[in-house]
Amino acid sequence: MKSFQKHFHLMLLPGMALLIVFHLVPMFGVLIAFQDFNIGLGIRNSPWIGLENFEYLFQIRDSKVIFYNTIFISMGKIIAGLVVPVTFAILLNELRLAAFKRWVQTIVYLPHFLSWVILAGVMIDMLSMDGIVNNVIGLFGGERIMFLASNEWFPWLIIGSDTWKDFGFAAIVYLAALAGIDPTLYEAADIDGATRFQKIVYITFPNLVPTIILLATLSIGNILNAGFDQIFNLYNPLVYPSGDVIDTYVYRVGLVEAQYGFATAVGLLKSVIGFILIIISYRLAYRYANYRIF
Repeated sequence: MKSFQKHFHLMLLPGMALLIVFHLVPMFGVLIAFQDFNIGLGIRNSPWIGLENFEYLFQIRDSKVIFYNTIFISMGKIIAGLVVPVTFAILLNELRLAAFKRWVQTIVYLPHFLSWVILAGVMIDMLSMDGIVNNVIGLFGGERIMFLASNEWFPWLIIGSDTWKDFGFAAIVYLAALAGIDPTLYEAADIDGATRFQKIVYITFPNLVPTIILLATLSIGNILNAGFDQIFNLYNPLVYPSGDVIDTYVYRVGLVEAQYGFATAVGLLKSVIGFILIIISYRLAYRYANYRIF
């Protein structure tokens, strides 16, 4: 085995090279957050301004809006991403027809493997003023709704569509936990005359609680990740007040408006807060679910 160690290390070299080039080297770019960055002068010659970009961030109204939107949307995704997969896994576990069960699993897994570029196009067509959803509303005499231009509807559409895309794939973890439940518990419940609903309440769900706690605590680290690719493909200037999150704001301010220093400061602040939240989430996961990586 020792004679093969050098070969294993050589296999690691391409991956390590990509990691260094695309993840470690760009870390030097955080210096821009403390500069009045001028792309013509570069990082070395741009003037240093200390924490002025961060001070400006907390002075403008946009900062409150993007942080509120980010937390609201990400929390909605986290809650729905726990409740819906758990419910689906329990209901799917209760099916007795194996063929139908496999068919349902295949159908609900499929959206997870499609990019938001594709799904956003489908949603835009469905939710447009002359789309199928508004046609059904009009068929029953209702007033057509501009879903993707409404600040009331947009955040909920983001949360709902993200849940629809990923709940089937997320349910795999819970289905695996259900497969590990001792079947003698259900046999004993049958002998005691328990109904299927009672078995779900007193056997199935309690055995899922440790998994739910683990995934809930680990998801704390993603509170500031509201989903750039999804929102970027669906939003427009009309829904900036309710749909603009940290990632889309950094893209718009940094790459579109060329405020590189300020955009880097916003991104750096998000990264620092996210790092702290990840540490907290793993501490909580170890304390309440006995989960640890190292």
